[in-house]
Amino acid sequence: VQLQASGGGLVQAGGSLRLSCAASGSILYIGAMGWYRQAPGKQREVVATITYGGGTNYDDSVKGRFTISRDNAKNTVHLQMNSLKPEDTAVYYCNADIRPEPLKQYNYWGQGTLVTVSS
Repeated sequence: VQLQASGGGLVQAGGSLRLSCAASGSILYIGAMGWYRQAPGKQREVVATITYGGGTNYDDSVKGRFTISRDNAKNTVHLQMNSLKPEDTAVYYCNADIRPEPLKQYNYWGQGTLVTVSS
C-alpha cells in the first residue's frame, strides 16, 4: 500500500492550492484520512481529518480557509487551501488508516509535498 501526495508549490499570500493524495495497492477499506504538516524546526501537526462517512475536523488555525474532502471510490483525499498565509508554509503529509486484508489495519503516511507561501 502506498500514499502518493501531490499539488504542493509556491504561492503568494492570499492564494490557493489544492493538495491530493491517492492510495494504491491492496486495499479493502480506508478509514480515517487526514492531512498533517511540518514546518521547519517544528513538530508535525494535524491540519484536518475526515472519516469514511465524511465527518471532518480542522485545526483552529485553518478553519474557514481549508476544506478536506475524499472520494471513497477512488481512494483519494484532497485538501483545498484558500487564503493561504506565510505561516501555512510547511511540508504537508497525507495519512490514512488502511485495511489491506481482513482483520488487519495499519496507519500509512504519504511522502510529503512542500507548500511555500510568500508574503
